[in-house]
Amino acid sequence: MNRLSMTALLLGAVTMVACKSAAPETYTQNRVVEDGGTGPYKAIMVEEPSLEAHTIFRPADLSKFGKNNPLPVLAWGNGACTNSPWEHQNFLSEIASHGFLVVAIGHWPAEGERYRGAMSTSEQQIEGIDWAIKQNSDRNSPYYGKLDVDNIAAAGMSCGGLQTLVNAADPRLKAIMICNSGSFIDPSGAVPNMPMPKKEDLMKIHTPVMYLLGGPSDIAYENGMDDFHRIDHVPAFAANFPVGHGGTYGQPHGGEFSVVATAWLEWQLKGDKEAGAMFLGNPCGLASRKDWTAEKKHID
Repeated sequence: MNRLSMTALLLGAVTMVACKSAAPETYTQNRVVEDGGTGPYKAIMVEEPSLEAHTIFRPADLSKFGKNNPLPVLAWGNGACTNSPWEHQNFLSEIASHGFLVVAIGHWPAEGERYRGAMSTSEQQIEGIDWAIKQNSDRNSPYYGKLDVDNIAAAGMSCGGLQTLVNAADPRLKAIMICNSGSFIDPSGAVPNMPMPKKEDLMKIHTPVMYLLGGPSDIAYENGMDDFHRIDHVPAFAANFPVGHGGTYGQPHGGEFSVVATAWLEWQLKGDKEAGAMFLGNPCGLASRKDWTAEKKHID
């Protein structure tokens, strides 16, 4: 074979590799929540047929992600053990728009639908993590090689926070967020069939943990702050914003809660030092935001 033919063959091979398209999208439903979020990657909410009873929030354009810019993963649990993330759509979409894959427990909510069905389970949060790891290694998946499965966080609101505490020992986790929640000081106040992690189970936490609470009027405030005061073996942060148990999840772009939650995830899962400034220092950066109060341990 002469040099000209060899050059043409090599160029053809390069062209074939360059033109090879990514795996096609597999979702069965998708919707833009609000305007797709304020982050650099406009987000969508999708239903994936390979993961029953879960909803995915992710950047709409996955072509921007790969080996050098993978998406960290957040496994989310809903309030009231609801089997749909309808109440947290704005909040989760906002987080996704900053470059995260959010795998939320529960069925994809149609426009205006408040799907409640059967109560969700703690196991569903683990199912979401398992799915993300599998998708990242599946050449036929649109998520192939695009997820940062070495940087996974779990989080949840109210019942979802209890589900997160149940799963906090999972060695694949790098950080957790307990939102409007905490293990019960008095279990008699729990809703029947809710997860019931015990105070001694807090020792199973092996990652940095943030409690994101609604101040003294939050019905979970005492439980959450009691957890925080007991934890002394891992970095812990308690952030309070005086809005009560409902948080700011339904406000535009998830309100103040999404600002703090996103910063925590940017810092813990991406090593973003600018985001970390919200939690570092004395006083910490969060103290400069109106109405927020904060306590921390082993952070600086």
